[in-house]
Amino acid sequence: MGKILPCGSGRSVSLVAIRGLRYSFISMQVPMGDAVGDQAYIPIQLRAALRGQAVRVWLVGCGVVLIWALLIIVAPITKANGLTDVSTPLYIFYGYICHQIPNRSFHIEGEQFGVCSRCFGVYFGLLFGYAIYPLWRRVDEVEPISRIWLFLSLIPIGVDWSLGVFGIWENTFTSRFITGTILGVACATFIVPATVEITRNFTIRSRIKKAA
Repeated sequence: MGKILPCGSGRSVSLVAIRGLRYSFISMQVPMGDAVGDQAYIPIQLRAALRGQAVRVWLVGCGVVLIWALLIIVAPITKANGLTDVSTPLYIFYGYICHQIPNRSFHIEGEQFGVCSRCFGVYFGLLFGYAIYPLWRRVDEVEPISRIWLFLSLIPIGVDWSLGVFGIWENTFTSRFITGTILGVACATFIVPATVEITRNFTIRSRIKKAA
């Protein structure tokens, strides 16, 4: 099939010819306990394409989250202007994922948002997390950060909710929105690399099948 060329630091380059096509792979040995697991291969020629693909995946994610968040605001605006054919389906849709209690929701022109203030905070945080992600991490980096950060992001929203449920203190629009935003940002931090990796895996498998 081909040959393995050592390149130091535990890495090796495998030159494989498949149906006359030459592929270069970097293989990294993955330890599994005391043993060495299977080698994972990443095509060198596809690196630039995969970076571009990661950016596109990130942009699509941003667009989806942006539309989702905007429609939450579109619902009250259209209702206030008499466009119930637009607002009613939106309220019904968001009603499946939120209690929509009026006194726990933000309002525009006297009409409540499509979701409560806490849910809106989560979606706003998700959008904000997507937007700032490239500022602190490469979008083509698929190695996830420690899950401890996701669990930590649940603490503020859990405390805020629990204190209100047990009557220790009455949470506010601000506390619900902020704690929701924290969780949303944390979720975006994990969703971006996950969607990039899923898309990348499908691409690599598809190209390998076509070349086989």
